[in-house]
Amino acid sequence: MNQVIFYYLNSLAGKSVCFDSLVVFSAQYLPYLLALGFILILICSKYDKVLKIKIFLFSTLSVFLSRIVITEIIRFFYFVPRPFVNNAVHQLIFHETSGSFPSGHAAFFFALAMAIYFFHKKWSIVFFIGAILISVARVIAGIHWLIDIFWGAIIGILSAWLVYKIFQKIYNPVRNGE
Repeated sequence: MNQVIFYYLNSLAGKSVCFDSLVVFSAQYLPYLLALGFILILICSKYDKVLKIKIFLFSTLSVFLSRIVITEIIRFFYFVPRPFVNNAVHQLIFHETSGSFPSGHAAFFFALAMAIYFFHKKWSIVFFIGAILISVARVIAGIHWLIDIFWGAIIGILSAWLVYKIFQKIYNPVRNGE
């Protein structure tokens, strides 16, 4: 199933310069726009400085846990070659032959979207759509299997949820009798 869906999505590449350009933009440059958008939302929001710092710290820890800690631990113990290494695929962007499972981009941007969800539900929709576009574009571009994206998204979402639960314990402790 993973390979069937991958080959279907990857077969969309190489047929249209416009579509390929959109895929490359989504896979390589949309991540920068989302990161910049997150910073702008924080700067321009009406939250007080302390809450802005908490949101930034919470989001950073969520992304760090998902991308740098969990994803890299999995990659260390379980190597999955990228689709273009052993298969004939339409590879639209260059990527080193490092492990592809789970997707670091999916883990990062789904963690960011989930972190935003806890503070601003409407903006989180934009970030979830962005995370999906980035992730699907990386499959179409031939550098990730669909299963890489799926587990990267799960890791990102669960990482943000875990950090949120920890933050709740730190910043909203339940006091006996108070």
